[in-house]
Amino acid sequence: MNDGTVTLPWLVFRQDGNGNRYRVGRYATRAEAQKIADTLDDRGHEQLYWVEKLGVNGAGAVD
Repeated sequence: MNDGTVTLPWLVFRQDGNGNRYRVGRYATRAEAQKIADTLDDRGHEQLYWVEKLGVNGAGAVD
């Protein structure tokens, strides 16, 4: 990170009741991403939330 950029490799995803998947956000740490996913999941709706780490080739990104 010598070039002044911030790396946000942890992604939170949501899947709705119809199977549609969306990226909710990107975070610097797994703990931060998991906290967001847990908070959203605790709302009790029919959505599923999970955390993935962005891979070297961009794996994990769902748009």
